[in-house]
Amino acid sequence: MSMSRKDLILFFGFSAVVLLLPILAAPFGAAYPDLLQRFMIFGIFAIGFNILFGLTGYLSFGHAAFFGVGSYAAMWSFKLLSTNALPAIIFAVIVAGLFALAIGFVSLRRSGIYFSILTLAFAQMSYNLAYSVLTPITNGETGLRMALSDPRVLDRLFFSTPPGTPVPSLFGMSLSGWNGFFFSAALLLATFFLAMRITNSPFGMMLKGIKSNQNRMNYTGFNTRPYTLTAFVISGMLAGLAGSLLVVTDPLAGAERMRWTASGEVVLMTILGGVGTLVGPVLGAWIIKYFENIFSSFNANVLNNFYSFLPDGAREVAVTVSSKFVGEGWHLSLGLVFVLIVVFLPGGIMEGARRIGARFRRSNARPEARREQLSPTAAE
Repeated sequence: MSMSRKDLILFFGFSAVVLLLPILAAPFGAAYPDLLQRFMIFGIFAIGFNILFGLTGYLSFGHAAFFGVGSYAAMWSFKLLSTNALPAIIFAVIVAGLFALAIGFVSLRRSGIYFSILTLAFAQMSYNLAYSVLTPITNGETGLRMALSDPRVLDRLFFSTPPGTPVPSLFGMSLSGWNGFFFSAALLLATFFLAMRITNSPFGMMLKGIKSNQNRMNYTGFNTRPYTLTAFVISGMLAGLAGSLLVVTDPLAGAERMRWTASGEVVLMTILGGVGTLVGPVLGAWIIKYFENIFSSFNANVLNNFYSFLPDGAREVAVTVSSKFVGEGWHLSLGLVFVLIVVFLPGGIMEGARRIGARFRRSNARPEARREQLSPTAAE
């Protein structure tokens, strides 16, 4: 199935923004490779979640389980096989997909709030297993790290192992810094392309039909379960991909990545950007990660410099008030943004963009309409 002109423009436009992000993020103080790499990783996480929630309407509160399983699987690949990121990512995606298949097979027997509660229960069980029960595999609260004593069978057989602490690489090329960013960006673009193809495919149309009225589809004799299970597995595999990339960025796999708060975070990302849209979840992920990493670092000195143009008394008041919304209070700012979006733009940021675009088109159409009305008079 060929892509339409509109889809091509969207994909190439999105690709341009992603690849130029080091330049575009500079005015906002976010042009750091590690931070931008996290933008890419959580963009993948949000896109994967949106394939389930945005297309089928099934709200999962357990996607952090697949994110964490992907992290652990990638770390064990680094420890046992090779520091090459490619086998680790493939292994993580497969393991996360199998885990999602098992959980989805049980959870999708219910829908609505019962499905959400089931996924939350599975995620909490996974977190507790990783934290305290499966410590020989997960190393408990300490987490897993790469060590010199790791077997790394493939590296020792076919490649020379460099001295020092092992770090993830791609066929000898280090994935730290900008290399890691562009590697993650390429995978984000591949994920975005996959989401586009799924959304516009007959399979995606079936998922949208399930979201619209699943009961009606069931009454007509159509079996919707294989479609919802497939969407659940694809979503879990993309969450595992994001988890494996986070290990590439930060070679540590810990149980904290499987907490229910991590599942809630990806829900917020998707709603903030726009449920069911292609670009929206990525924008939501970028905004939340910006607040978490940049907005939270603002302190009194930064605020004093920002309000330096004010008189001393007014500057002190402005700094005192603003300090409640930055630094440790960044959650308050994020909460206010989320409330405003939900109240005034229920469709997320993308709904706001559509409204602005529609108003712009109307403003351009009015002069054309006036000219058309005046033209017969002018001709006479």
